[in-house]
Amino acid sequence: MMFRTGATTILAMAVAGSLSGHAMADPAVDQPVGIWDRDTLTGDWGGIRERWAKQGITPGLLEQSDLWGNLSGGQRTGVVYNGLTTLSLKLDLDTIAGWTGATFFVSGFQIHGRGPSINLVGNLQTVSNIEATRSNKLYNLWIEQVALDGRLNIRIGQEGASDEMMLPKLGAMFINSSFGYPALLAFDLPSGGPNYPIAAPMVRVQYKLTDRLTLVGAAFDGDPAGPGTNDPQIRDYTGTAFRLRDGVLAFAELWYAVGSDQEDGLPGTYKIGTWYHSGRFNDPVHDTAGRSLASPTSNGIARTYRGDQAFYAVVDQMIWRPAGSKDRGLGVFGLVMTAPDDRNFTSVYIEAGLNWTGPFPGRDKDVAGLAFAYANVGSAQRALGADQMRFGTAASGFKGHETIIELTYQYQVAPWLVVQPDVQYVINPGAGLPNATGVALKDSVVAGVRAAITF
Repeated sequence: MMFRTGATTILAMAVAGSLSGHAMADPAVDQPVGIWDRDTLTGDWGGIRERWAKQGITPGLLEQSDLWGNLSGGQRTGVVYNGLTTLSLKLDLDTIAGWTGATFFVSGFQIHGRGPSINLVGNLQTVSNIEATRSNKLYNLWIEQVALDGRLNIRIGQEGASDEMMLPKLGAMFINSSFGYPALLAFDLPSGGPNYPIAAPMVRVQYKLTDRLTLVGAAFDGDPAGPGTNDPQIRDYTGTAFRLRDGVLAFAELWYAVGSDQEDGLPGTYKIGTWYHSGRFNDPVHDTAGRSLASPTSNGIARTYRGDQAFYAVVDQMIWRPAGSKDRGLGVFGLVMTAPDDRNFTSVYIEAGLNWTGPFPGRDKDVAGLAFAYANVGSAQRALGADQMRFGTAASGFKGHETIIELTYQYQVAPWLVVQPDVQYVINPGAGLPNATGVALKDSVVAGVRAAITF
C-alpha cells in the first residue's frame, strides 16, 4: 500500500505541474481518434497526454486478466481467475530538469485473484507469469543515466533481475513464468531471487564495446525478502524492504548482435553469461556429520557451501521474413543454464521456442508461438528423495524433471487490447512431489486466456 501512496503522490505532482499553465484543453489538438485505433483505451485525454509527453511525463496503467481451467491431471480440475494491475510513471529528467541523458522510472503492482498453479496444477514453473500472493507492491524504482553518445548506460535503484538479464526477447510473449525468469534461479536462490513480484536494490552497467558487442554487469541484494520460512512475498508484502545486507547476486553478460535494418541478413542476438551468489547454500542430502538428512540418526543440520554460480547462453534469431518486411517472420530462441547440483534443487534449465509474427494476411501484429521449458532436478535432490523412501518418510521420490510445453497466440484486437489464448501441457507437475494423499501428481493439461488492456 505504500507504493500506492508514493506513486499516487508523484503522479498527482506531475498532473498539477502539467496543468498549471493549461486551464483548459487546447482547441487546436487533432480530432479524437476512434476507439479501435487508439494506442490506449482512454485516448489522449483531450490533449493532456500529448502535453505531458512533451514535458517529459509518461504515466502508464496496464490491466492483465487471466482465466484458467485445469482440464486433467495436477491436483484437481477446475477454473480460477488471476489478475495484475500495473501502474507506472516515467520522467525524462532532461526535459523536466535539464539533467542530460537521465530518466526516472517507478512502477507498482496490485495483484488479485487465485493462480492456477497453486490452486489447481501443483507445478513448480507457474502456469501464469502474473500469478502471485495477493498484495499491493512497489516494484521498479530507478534512475538511469546514458553517457558517451549512448554507449554507456548506468541504472541504479530497484528492479528484478529478469527485467534485463538472462532473457531471450522472443520468449517474452509466453505466459508460463519460466520463459520470463529461468526456473533454475526461482528454485535455487534465497526467496527465489529478485524477480516478480519482489524486486531488489541493484546497480547495472551496460557498455557498448562495438556496434555488435555489448558488455553488461549487474549486482543485486542477494535475498530480496530476507531470511524466513514463510512465503517471501509476505515477508516483503509492500515491496519496500530495500534490503542491503544479504550478500551479493552478481551478473555478467556479453551480447553479440547480428543483422540490422541497415544490413543484409536476419537480425539476432547471442549472449553468454554467468551469475554468482556470495551467500551460503545447504547441501540437499547430507548433514554436518555426513549422514543423510532423511536418516533418523541425522542431526538435522545441513552441510553448507559458500557461494553458488551458474553459466548460461541465450539465443534470439530471426530465421525467415517475407521480402520487404521488417517485423513479420519466423524467429527461434533458446536458453541453457547449468549450476552445481550439490547445493541446488535444479542443476540444468533449458528452454527453446519458435515465434511466428504476422502468421496470417492482414494480421501483422499477431504472434503465434510454441515453446518448452525443462527444469532438471539435481542428482543430490533426487538422492534425498530416494533416502526418504528408504527410511519410510516419503511414499515417492523426486522425478528427474518438470517440463512445460506451451502453445499460445497473441491476437491484437486493437493497439490497446491484446487477447491471448494459451494451452500448456505440464509433465511431472512438482517434479514428483507427492500431493496430500502421498501420490505423485499426474501430467496436467491447462488452458486459459489472457486479456491485456492498456489504459
